[in-house]
Amino acid sequence: MDAGRTSPALFRPLDLGSLRLGNRIVVAPMCQYSAEDGSATDWHMMHLGALSLSGAGMLIIEATAVESAGRITARDLGLYSDGNEAALARVVNAIRVHSRIPVAVQLGHAGRKASSDLPWNGGAQIAPEDPAGWRAVAPSALSHGPDEVEPRALDEAGLARVRDAFVAAARRAVRIGIDGIELHGAHGYLLHEFLSPISNRRRDAYGGDLEGRMRFPLEVFEAVRAAVPAEVPVWMRLSASDWVEGGWDIDGTVALSKALEARGAAAIHVSSGGVSPDQKIEVGPGYQVHFAEAVTAAVDIPVIAVGMITEAQQAEEIVASGKADAIALARAILYDPRWPWHAAATLGATVAAPPQYWRCQPHGLKHLFDQAEHGQR
Repeated sequence: MDAGRTSPALFRPLDLGSLRLGNRIVVAPMCQYSAEDGSATDWHMMHLGALSLSGAGMLIIEATAVESAGRITARDLGLYSDGNEAALARVVNAIRVHSRIPVAVQLGHAGRKASSDLPWNGGAQIAPEDPAGWRAVAPSALSHGPDEVEPRALDEAGLARVRDAFVAAARRAVRIGIDGIELHGAHGYLLHEFLSPISNRRRDAYGGDLEGRMRFPLEVFEAVRAAVPAEVPVWMRLSASDWVEGGWDIDGTVALSKALEARGAAAIHVSSGGVSPDQKIEVGPGYQVHFAEAVTAAVDIPVIAVGMITEAQQAEEIVASGKADAIALARAILYDPRWPWHAAATLGATVAAPPQYWRCQPHGLKHLFDQAEHGQR
């Protein structure tokens, strides 16, 4: 960028705790359903390797189960065994050699949405008695759909096991060099199930009022935060609304975001939906940004917005106007893996790219690639 020229807001650095992102573009975690017994495969090497060269400010690895029974499908990525750890380390190490992009991982548990078929096979629940299925667990013995087998409600020992599994997976993540940890508290999976009155009908300390329903997600956060080094930021992805009357809503999300901030969360990643098939989502460009904006107004830590953000000017407006501190891309960056490059060209910014690719810089955009930080170690 020319000297004296102001950088677009989207391409200014952002700090998540002590982790500095080179810009405000985040590659959202996206399940690939391509693991083997929870272990990353060559597909992950190809997929994550390509996205690591996108020019984004951070790459978040897909929802990674903290225990085998916490997988959405049998092909989900996991981080609950030595084999899982070694397989994911292979992928992360390859990225480290060729890219400077910070790499985070989203740790999660599917809860009552576990034991599902692959999405391209319809995604229906696989019954526990099927050799390919297993019995799901949840806050309460309430199934996600009317034709599904009820999950087993977690007892005190089950809660401790799951909490410890999050901690163990977080420690594995740190050992393989992961830069940040996102806890999955969205999309109808276990931590979100505790938050929503639709899925949580417990009568003990982990149910009932807002404080009770927030208790287990906050305990998991506190346990993970305490288990990893201070320089590794930990944050949570939340569904800001169930899009169902009487469900989890933005008021609860703001309260939880404040509680997470008080406990040392480095950011809040704001999504929505997923806990009920009765949801009625009003989908459109940036349809979840107003949720992120409400959280941004309530906390002093960075907030990441996501959801049908597809255009450079749209993303720039979200960040420049203060609606969120960063934006996350999922489908948009699958469709265009060089989205950050193209956004930088549109907005007049510079972006990281490996020197092997510098020759593709279009004529008239000689300052598009940041050749001082070329991504090689």
